[in-house]
Amino acid sequence: MHDPAPRRHLAGKAISPQPITGRETAAELVRNAFTAYNGGRLREACELLAGKMLRPEVTVGLSLSGALTPPGYGKSCLVPLIEAGAIDWIVSTGANLYHDTHHAIGLKLHAGSPSWDDVELREQGVVRIYDIVFDYTVLLETDKFYRRLLRLPEFQRPMSTPELHYRVGRYLAEIERRLDLEGTSLLAAAWRHAVPIFTSSPGDSSIGMNVAELALEGGQLAFDVNLDVNLSAAIVWQAKEGGGKSACWILGGGSPKNFILQTEPQIQEVLGLSEAGHDYFLQVTDARPDVGGLSGATPGEAVSWGKVDPERLPDAVVVYCDATVVLPLLTHYALAAGVRRTPRRLYEQLPRFLELLVEGFARQREERMREGTFSVDDPAPRF
Repeated sequence: MHDPAPRRHLAGKAISPQPITGRETAAELVRNAFTAYNGGRLREACELLAGKMLRPEVTVGLSLSGALTPPGYGKSCLVPLIEAGAIDWIVSTGANLYHDTHHAIGLKLHAGSPSWDDVELREQGVVRIYDIVFDYTVLLETDKFYRRLLRLPEFQRPMSTPELHYRVGRYLAEIERRLDLEGTSLLAAAWRHAVPIFTSSPGDSSIGMNVAELALEGGQLAFDVNLDVNLSAAIVWQAKEGGGKSACWILGGGSPKNFILQTEPQIQEVLGLSEAGHDYFLQVTDARPDVGGLSGATPGEAVSWGKVDPERLPDAVVVYCDATVVLPLLTHYALAAGVRRTPRRLYEQLPRFLELLVEGFARQREERMREGTFSVDDPAPRF
């Protein structure tokens, strides 16, 4: 006779979807027909996002990697999510913000083909991102925009990447208005709703390349990456210290994924402050976990680093799929569920959050100072 205890594994909902009629909404289709495998994980992701991550007490951080803005996902998905209060802070590659700028200043990108001859495209002055193409002058005009903008006096000092992007977003919002393109740009929407945008590797993009060129002219703009690390940790610290929760919504992987997750090791391991890890983890990726790369690292592995609260591991979902397939469905599902939150306007609160983090660290500082200073005569640590 079977032990009744293992029968709990058969307590899940019986798989018996209704026949698809063609009259379903997208949300109904997800709930009914996405029953298992990565379809099942997509359904779980939709339910986690709309049902838990977007509750009023949760601070939602979004990481963006891959080329999501060239195909217009800023306008179609990210801007509506920001306007609905569904994104509180962002970590993005610089490339996504640079390509977002094309759309904001009225430059055109076109549908193309991945099979076109790239040598011929180069000869014709056409640039290709898989099946998206645009004239080479799009890059030159965007570079010119950034160089002219970043020569202004307000940019002649070191600053955090959220401050840089906030100031750039203000100008892009005005350009959008003049060109009758409002609602197009991620940077402009983030400025309107005071959503801080970090870039984890600011030199690794055309924006950073143009900042480097301006330095050769004598420009004083520089990225304060130490401030970025502490500001991002301060956001998460205050989300949890205030009695709320922290959610990580990860599109792709790479450096933005690590930067948004490392906030917890920064709080716990480096600053010595008491914390348990992020509460919610939702990732869309095509990266495998078995090659050891961060992009494919699972939420379970993140628990071992202190990045995710082990007690909240059931509230973690990984969808192994292209983000360009999943993001529109997640966006639709959340908005169709009626998710509307008052924007937190975290950018405006960053100075206060940093002060609170400094105060919290000061309470732990004496213990850190007792470690003393390093000497080459000190014995190597023993493990």
